[in-house]
Amino acid sequence: MTQRARFVAYLACLHVLLAAAGVALFRQNTLWLFVVEGVFAISLTVGIALSRTLYRNLRFAREGAQLVRDRDFTSRLLPVGQPEVDDLINIYNQMIDGLRNERTRLQEQHHFLSHILRVSPSGIVILDYDRKIATVNPAAERLVGRDAAALAGLRLDQLGSSLGRALAALAPHATTVVSPTAAQRVRCHHGTFIDRGFQRSFLLVEELTEELRQAERGAYEKLIRVMAHEVNNSVTASNSLLHSCLTYSAELAKDSRPDFEHALGVVIERTNRLNQFMRSFAEVFRLQPPAKQPEAVVPVLERNVRLLSARPDAGDLLWQWDVDDRALAVHMDRGQMEQAFLNVLQNAVDATGERGTITIRVRSQNGGRPAVMIEDSGPGIAPEAQANLFTPFFSTKPHGQGIGLTLVREILTGHGFDYSLERVPGGPTRFTVLF
Repeated sequence: MTQRARFVAYLACLHVLLAAAGVALFRQNTLWLFVVEGVFAISLTVGIALSRTLYRNLRFAREGAQLVRDRDFTSRLLPVGQPEVDDLINIYNQMIDGLRNERTRLQEQHHFLSHILRVSPSGIVILDYDRKIATVNPAAERLVGRDAAALAGLRLDQLGSSLGRALAALAPHATTVVSPTAAQRVRCHHGTFIDRGFQRSFLLVEELTEELRQAERGAYEKLIRVMAHEVNNSVTASNSLLHSCLTYSAELAKDSRPDFEHALGVVIERTNRLNQFMRSFAEVFRLQPPAKQPEAVVPVLERNVRLLSARPDAGDLLWQWDVDDRALAVHMDRGQMEQAFLNVLQNAVDATGERGTITIRVRSQNGGRPAVMIEDSGPGIAPEAQANLFTPFFSTKPHGQGIGLTLVREILTGHGFDYSLERVPGGPTRFTVLF
């Protein structure tokens, strides 16, 4: 039974008792009938008026509760002229104003954070309570290589990439640097936040490739400049003294002269090679800005293939071409790009051995961009070498100097071309250049 029904029942019972009392008094004295009837009428009128006022106030409470239930924080209740009720209405209106302002603030904050996520250069991946991907921003889509719709609902270890495995293994509040490809460095941080009383995770993925490249370049350039200066000074002075010593060979006995001249010749040759070695490193970091102009890509590659085919250890190599547009031309510095392709193809020849296959693919459209892919059938890249391939002084060859890929990196970066070096699972080692 509702409160209103109880109140009506109470008034009915009360007035039934009054009516019974009036009948009893009427039997004793007729005058009491009129007195009781007057009291009855007044009581009924006052009771009805009070009940209307009471339930009108209760109606305000129901309407306010319904507005809150419907999340309508724009409607306010008007005062009714009763101090007690007006105080409650004033408190309700203040509460509604506070909720409306808080909702507006949260909406503005949500819009602001959404805009930051959208334009942030750092990739952000937000996980749900089950550690599945709930939200990714455009930067994370680019770094992972898949769009948000394809990533939603996946676990990190289901991404099928080295970056996904690194993110899945990252402990909360930990930070690490991983190398998804040989030319890429990515810093990953695992953070947490509280959502409705429960802990959720987010991953911050920041690409450091260019930042680290510039830092490495500055450090190596300074180191090589100092080393080249010292080596050049020492070699110049040493060679001057050695050539002076050669002039005394005529004063030696005829049987001693050849050994003397040979020994000094070996020393002079080695110092010259040392000087040339340092100059080669210095030239890597002294590249001129590329003089770009439209150049056909295939002829540049064909010149390098003809040059490398003349090597004694490349006579039995099988060269395969897969070209969809021989007339493909891009804006590049022909001389620099010939040097870059020569180093890549030379590494492919060294990795393949005397009997192997090198495939050159030229695509006019590869994800919307022209591309060259050079594949070799060699043994591939060792995992421990993957992260150091483009580092100066690092080489996997027994007598390598670690200049080749460093020079390739500087040339391609100077042109603004993207590149990657990776071992295709179950397939060849592939160097890709995206123009």
